[in-house]
Amino acid sequence: MDAKSAAAARRAGAEEATQFVILLGLSLSHCLNDLIASLLTAIYPILKTSFSLDFGQIGLITLASQLTASLLQPLVGLYTDRKPAPYFLAIAMGFTLSGLLLLSVAPNFIALAAAASLIGMGSSVFHPEASRVARVASGGRHGLAQSLFQVGGSAGAALGPLLAAFIVAPHGQQSLAWFSLVPLCAVAILTLIGQWHDGRISAARARPRPKRTSNALPKRTVVASILILLTLIFSKYFYMATLSNYYTFYLIAKFQLPVRTAQIFLFVFLGAAALGTFLGGPIGDRIGRRSVILISIVGALPFTLLLPYANLPFTMVLSVAIGLILSSAFSAILVYATELLPGKVGAVAGLFFGFAFGMSALGAAALGYLADVTSIEFVYRLCSFLPAIGLLAYFLPRRLDAG
Repeated sequence: MDAKSAAAARRAGAEEATQFVILLGLSLSHCLNDLIASLLTAIYPILKTSFSLDFGQIGLITLASQLTASLLQPLVGLYTDRKPAPYFLAIAMGFTLSGLLLLSVAPNFIALAAAASLIGMGSSVFHPEASRVARVASGGRHGLAQSLFQVGGSAGAALGPLLAAFIVAPHGQQSLAWFSLVPLCAVAILTLIGQWHDGRISAARARPRPKRTSNALPKRTVVASILILLTLIFSKYFYMATLSNYYTFYLIAKFQLPVRTAQIFLFVFLGAAALGTFLGGPIGDRIGRRSVILISIVGALPFTLLLPYANLPFTMVLSVAIGLILSSAFSAILVYATELLPGKVGAVAGLFFGFAFGMSALGAAALGYLADVTSIEFVYRLCSFLPAIGLLAYFLPRRLDAG
C-alpha cells in the first residue's frame, strides 16, 4: 500500500470511528437545553403560588411548551433530511435563551405561556438535527451514540428541580435570568459542532453516494411497526407526565412535604431516569432493541401499580425503579425506528421527539384538569395501568432485534 492509499485509509477509518468528542459535546448541549425546560416545570409550585394558578393552567403552560416542540420537530427533521443545516443547533439555543429571559420577567399567565412556547421552539429545532449529528458521529454504534446524546437531556432534566429548590425558590422568579449563561454556553459548543458537521457534509458531497440499504421488510409491516412504536411512546410519556409535571404536587398533597423537599424527590426520580436513558442504548446494541423496548415498558408496570399505595420511603424507591426502567426505552425505540426507515434520520427523530413532546403536553393538560375535578392521588391510580400497553412490543419484527 502506497502512502496516498494509507492516508486515505486512515481518513476513512477516522470517519468510521465513533467520534466521542462530538457525542460528548452533543450530550452536554442536550443537558443544557433540557435543564432550562426542566427548570420551567420545576418552578410550577412557585408559579402556582405567585400567579394563583390552578392545575388546569399549569397544564396549559406545559401544553404551550410541548406543542411548539412537538408540532415543529417533524417539519424540521424533514427539512434537514433534504438540506442539512449544521448551524440550526446554535440557532435553537437562541429561542431557548429568549424564552428563559421572558420567563424571568413574565408578569402574567399569558407571558408565562409565551415564554414556555419559545423554550419549546428551541427544543423543536435542536432535537432532530442533534439526533442526525449523533448518528453521523456514531461510527456504527447507533445505540451507544443515541444513549450518550439522550443521557445529557435526562441529566439536564434532573438538575432543573435541584436548581429550582436551591436558587429560584429562595431568590424568586427574577433569578431565572442568572441561568442565561446556560444557553450561551450551549451556543458556543454547538457552533463548534456545526463547523465539524459542515466539514463532514462537504466531504460526503465530494464522494460517490452509496446505495441506500433496505430493511427488506414489507411496507405494511413497517407502517404497523411505526404505529406500535408511537403507541409505546404514548404509554411512556403520558405516564411520565404524571411524574415530571405533578410529582411535587403529589408529594405535597399526600405527605405534606415542603416544596424544597418535594423538588429533591423529583431530582432523585429524574436522576434515575437519566441513568436508565444511558443504559438503554448500549444494552440494545448487545441484546437487541426489541427486547429492551419490551422489558423497559412492561417491566415498569409492577412498580407503577404499587406507587399510589406506598408510604413516603417506598414512594422514593418505587419512583427510582420506574425512572430507571421506563426511561431505558426511548433510545432503543428511536434507533429501531431509524432502522425501519433507513435514510430518514431527521424525519424519524422529528416524528418521535415531536410525538413524545406532544404526548407530554396532552398528558400534562388532560391530567391537570382531571386533578382539578378529582384529585392528584386519583390521577396516579388511574395512570398506573398505562405501562401495560408495552405488551404491544411483542408484535415488533424480530428481524431488527439485533445490536
